[in-house]
Amino acid sequence: MNTILDKKLVLKNKKVLLRVDLNVPMNNGAITETTRIEKILPTINYLLEKEAKIIIISHVGRPKGKVVNEMSLEPISNKLSQFLNKKILFKKFLINEDTINQIKEIKNASIIMLENIRFHKGEEENEENFSKQISSLGDIYVNDAFSCSHRSHASIEGITKYMPSFFGLQIIEEINALKRLTSEIKKPISCIIGGSKISTKINIIKNLIKIFDSIIIVGGMANTVLKFKGINIGRSINEVDKNNLVKEIFEDSIKYNCEINCPLDVVVSNKLDGLGKGKELDEIENDDMILDIGPKTISSIEKIINKSNTILWNGPAGYFENPNFENGTKKISQMISDKTIRDNIFSVVGGGETVAAINKYSKIDSFTFVSTAGGAFLEFLEGKTLPGIKALNSCQN
Repeated sequence: MNTILDKKLVLKNKKVLLRVDLNVPMNNGAITETTRIEKILPTINYLLEKEAKIIIISHVGRPKGKVVNEMSLEPISNKLSQFLNKKILFKKFLINEDTINQIKEIKNASIIMLENIRFHKGEEENEENFSKQISSLGDIYVNDAFSCSHRSHASIEGITKYMPSFFGLQIIEEINALKRLTSEIKKPISCIIGGSKISTKINIIKNLIKIFDSIIIVGGMANTVLKFKGINIGRSINEVDKNNLVKEIFEDSIKYNCEINCPLDVVVSNKLDGLGKGKELDEIENDDMILDIGPKTISSIEKIINKSNTILWNGPAGYFENPNFENGTKKISQMISDKTIRDNIFSVVGGGETVAAINKYSKIDSFTFVSTAGGAFLEFLEGKTLPGIKALNSCQN
């Protein structure tokens, strides 16, 4: 693995193109959650210590190759500057001759940030000419954006063909944590997995069943499983015509001796902004929506967590945005956090909503590793090869 920690790599006086993921949640131009910004600070500080000239490349949203003012990186540049306590020169316009000239003048241990790379059509299309253009801006390329590494984009995959390319500190940590989950396991190992659609995570579940001892299905996914079992789920979110997928899960669980767990009781309401009412599974009415797990389910999850030495959590237990339906997600967060601190187990949390939950209910540093990646995190767990990782591993520097 070619990393920036390679002692042979000279960074002083070198223009380093640093690809990061600063696609942070924003509301009316204000950043509402900063985990992704904080995650890249170690790599930036390392490059500053080595007196590199840093050119930051990132994106926000999906502008589809057009300039969208609301998706500018400028407010994120300002926030990053505050975290670093260091001035960042922000390049407000698209890459042009002026950009090239400004980069030529950049001094050692200084930072320039380019505008949203997805404003360029060539980025998502992974155009060869655009890859060459951005590669000409620097001497060395560093990918520290694991969460984008499942994309075959110019600043992720294409650029590596035209310049020396290396892994950043954050991406190394991410890969090592996920490898520990899937290949260096300390058993018993358990997974709590949620989300609205079981079809989007079926391959993850089928891959993890082979190596995990317990898989706990919560959230909207669990409703599809309950429906398969013949339980009335009322108006709850679920997927139709997925009985074959659920059947495969249970057949594989028997084959690989993995216990599949789903809710034993629930909290329901007839509207998302309503009050919650606890119910047994046989009490669910046609107008009910399942919006959280109940106390019996929480108790059963606690028993599994307490006997686990490794835990993966991806996806909230319910509609935690409403305080009336946050108890399941809150309890899971606290139980994994407490178990990690008490028994020094290996705990990995991933997914945007799940990270938002632990930021709300627990200290983020009370888990072994927190992944801010979404699609890349899930595809890695499926066993897929990520284009960005493959490109870096293929580089001969």
